[in-house]
Amino acid sequence: MITNLHIKNIGIIEEIEIELEKGLNVLTGETGAGKSLIIGSLNIISGGRFSKDMLRKGETNAFVEICLYEPENEDAIDGNIIISREINLNGRNMCKINGRMVTVNELKEFMKKIIEIHGQNDNQTLLDNREHIRYLDNYIGESIYKLKSEYKQNYIKLNKIKKELKENYGDEKERQRKLDLLKYQLNEIEEAQLKEGEEEALNSKQKIILNSEKIAKTLNEVDISIGENTIEAISNSIRVLEKIESIDNRYQEKVNSLRSVYYELQEIARDISNYKEEIYFDEEEQKEIEERLDTIFSLKRKYGNSIEEILQYKEDIAEEIYRIENLEEYTNKLKIEQKEVQNKLDEIGIKISQLRKIKAEELSNEINENLKELEMKNAKISIHVDYIENEYFETGKDKVEFYIRTNIGEDEKELSKIASGGEMSRVMLAIKTVLAGSDKISVLIFDEIDTGISGKAANSVADKLSKISDKQQVLCISHLPNIAAVADSNYFISKNIVNERTSTSIKRLNEQETIHEIARISSGEISEATLQYAKELRLKKLLQFTTSEEIAI
Repeated sequence: MITNLHIKNIGIIEEIEIELEKGLNVLTGETGAGKSLIIGSLNIISGGRFSKDMLRKGETNAFVEICLYEPENEDAIDGNIIISREINLNGRNMCKINGRMVTVNELKEFMKKIIEIHGQNDNQTLLDNREHIRYLDNYIGESIYKLKSEYKQNYIKLNKIKKELKENYGDEKERQRKLDLLKYQLNEIEEAQLKEGEEEALNSKQKIILNSEKIAKTLNEVDISIGENTIEAISNSIRVLEKIESIDNRYQEKVNSLRSVYYELQEIARDISNYKEEIYFDEEEQKEIEERLDTIFSLKRKYGNSIEEILQYKEDIAEEIYRIENLEEYTNKLKIEQKEVQNKLDEIGIKISQLRKIKAEELSNEINENLKELEMKNAKISIHVDYIENEYFETGKDKVEFYIRTNIGEDEKELSKIASGGEMSRVMLAIKTVLAGSDKISVLIFDEIDTGISGKAANSVADKLSKISDKQQVLCISHLPNIAAVADSNYFISKNIVNERTSTSIKRLNEQETIHEIARISSGEISEATLQYAKELRLKKLLQFTTSEEIAI
């Protein structure tokens, strides 16, 4: 749900901040005060189009920011997600999700899973048959999810097989060219007879050879120092101390320590002497090592970053050579596997389609009952589920589309053929009423859904908005007192002139202010009669609230 909305420099809005609540949030106010600009701002933050004429006069940039509370969303931090979009006059966009820069398209993809906006001229999800299948599947619920999951696993497998068949080395000439290249590479690696750990050993040996003169000179100096001076000096010291070791334990300890040093030093001297004998400079061996290292470097540049990677590449190309040389057998194997997967997809697809057809009729009936209550008595929704024989889609084998007949005796047609934005909004309201609770969209926004309706239809719209808001946050711009009366939170939007500039302001109304606003929009003026009417309308909501509170207690 949206917890906070911040808008700056959009149309006549200089800067406003709104704290929104769960349930039904109704926005009312004067004509031209900026109500639709708030919906437009929500469209902008949802990745919608921004035109320069939406920018407040005299300003160079606009800014919209919302805070969402979506605890189950993986992008949420402590349940919160902060989305912002800044648009500059020079056309530069800056979109962020929790401080992370994203593109407008990424923002749009992210937000379409959270917010849906429905208005007089904005019901794109209702016109997109990809959304129709989502509506139906959400209505069906758990019973279809397992089937769709199994179907999708096989669908991914089928696409992988198709891709492999399509990329099966081209024509005969192309296959031979590929085979020659692979065999050349395999032969080059095999001739090198690489061994794991070989490069490290060669580098170590090369280092010793290149530094052989320096090593020999150093070892000789150490050998002379130990042999001629140190060992003899320690031996003499031991002989002298031995004369007094029996007098005191301290002297005996030192004699023993010197003996240990003497024996250890003798061992070191022998090792140094042996190292000296091992050191030699062989120009031919150095050349061989360098040539071998050059060979390894060349192979690494072509086939991998290490000998281990090169040897793995050798195994991979040997397997690929086998596949090409046995291509007909391999292709036949893939085709058999493809047929098996397609049969499995057909089997699951039929089950999905049968379930959809049964549930499509149920969903159609429920939507049509809601349409009657919305004073669209002659309208009839029909959900077509067409099983496509030789096609496989990610969601199954069905094409799902909503059709409508608005008047008796007329042919049904696609929803996109509906001319009236008001009718489209009421159809969407009927669908959302049925799907309340199963729809994963958390915020629904209705812009003047009440246009052109009154009386019983207005009451029905109010009831349905209230019902939907039990499960999802709803924002609604309205001119109807019936809708304002059932709101959980009411907001009044007005415009003021400050320093010869018009600016929008917004205020959350308390209960008394709400009664006055309901009275105002019911007849255009506030009187004893309109106030009494407003109280009666509001009483229904208050009684509902009180009753639910008493039940909770």
